[in-house]
Amino acid sequence: MRFVRPVAAVASALLAATLASTSTGASASTSTSTSTSTSTNANSTPEASKCTVRVPGAEHLIGACLADLTTAGTIASGHTDKNDWLGLEAPGAVAPSGVKGIQLDGYFPDSSTTNTNHGWNHDSQFVIRLPDHWNGGLVVAGPPGLREQYANDRLISDHVLAQGYAYAATDKGNTGERIYTDGKRPGDAVAEWNDRVTELTVAARRTVSRHYGRMPANTFMAGASAGGYLVRWQLENHPELYTGGVELHGLLLTPDSPNVLDTAPAALRAYPRAALGDPAALEEMYAAGYPAETRPMWEWHYRNLWDPLQRIMREEIDPGYDGGREAGIPFCAAGTQKGCDADYVYADRPDRVRRTVERLSLTGRIERPLITVQGTLDALLPISRSGDVYAKMVEDSGRGDLHRYYRITGGTHADGLVQPFPDLVRPMSPCLRSAFDALTAWTGHGVAPPASRTVPAAEPGTDTVNTCSL
Repeated sequence: MRFVRPVAAVASALLAATLASTSTGASASTSTSTSTSTSTNANSTPEASKCTVRVPGAEHLIGACLADLTTAGTIASGHTDKNDWLGLEAPGAVAPSGVKGIQLDGYFPDSSTTNTNHGWNHDSQFVIRLPDHWNGGLVVAGPPGLREQYANDRLISDHVLAQGYAYAATDKGNTGERIYTDGKRPGDAVAEWNDRVTELTVAARRTVSRHYGRMPANTFMAGASAGGYLVRWQLENHPELYTGGVELHGLLLTPDSPNVLDTAPAALRAYPRAALGDPAALEEMYAAGYPAETRPMWEWHYRNLWDPLQRIMREEIDPGYDGGREAGIPFCAAGTQKGCDADYVYADRPDRVRRTVERLSLTGRIERPLITVQGTLDALLPISRSGDVYAKMVEDSGRGDLHRYYRITGGTHADGLVQPFPDLVRPMSPCLRSAFDALTAWTGHGVAPPASRTVPAAEPGTDTVNTCSL
């Protein structure tokens, strides 16, 4: 059976770029790949079995033998979705190629239907890639924002596949701008994110064992933004599954401020006045954690990220704030309408909201090595109210020896911002990849990474799109 991408809406208001775009159907698999479609209960032919490895717990599964598992091959063969990483890559980024192996696409049982990939209209979709030349390791990832399972194909998958790692990624159980409709009570959609990562990690480890004849010697977790939150949560709650983790500007969820629920409202209140030159509003922006150097990006973030980030996450965790509305009132001005998210003050909300957040919260009590990287010019999740805070949580919990934290001078939240702001920000993707390499050297060869620090701006002429020295 041909593996063909159907037309699919790609929505990700929470991260990186405005993603309300439409993907066209990708080309069919080329003659260099053999693709088979099978359910977990179907009888496989000998030819099909060569390209399919049973994934424990999967309700549906497609296997394909590919000449290249990296995006250099999967774009052409239709085994990825370019729109899923739209806005996450800087112009001029170079990717590896030429990794032969098997790709498995499927889904676990789930009742929600926000993910339209493959025409399945079924959530808890996953992708597993098994290179022919395996180094004995596995990397698991969850997507940033509200994206789907292919979102990390450039950021993480290409890099680790080229090193011989098997790779597995999940859509984390729900996608798109209405994730808050999934689940029975506030917070259920985000709680499912964590459960689906655990589910995939267990299944992928067993799949790797079936395919290669032994369990992975090392299992690493990697991710960015919402995916970074997943890395932290897994190392705190399921360290038995992982060797270590690496994360880029992870979302912060804690019962107390600061957390993701009170970062954006301050900007939504102050920015409209700051844009008119109100000095007091500018000071409010700075006090809320938005550095003065990020001012050129404020309008873009106001129009594209702050408002949907706040409304979607607030509706998921605190739906009672705006009464019977669904995800509030877009771009309402502070003080103008009841239930306006610009007026949202997390500290003033009822105890039930705090209890919901506690169920999802991070503690800093990691049990495996973790490397965190974040840019100093992150204007979506300001570093002083996210990465800096989590680093202190880890230190206060007595786990500082397991953590390295690199503050990248000039780094921003989405590499797509390098194009409109080339003289202001630097991309973060190569820093995440450098951090991954440092993590594997740390856990596998005992090579301690550099001490946590603020990494200075790169020297003029440095290729910051493809390199990053920690």
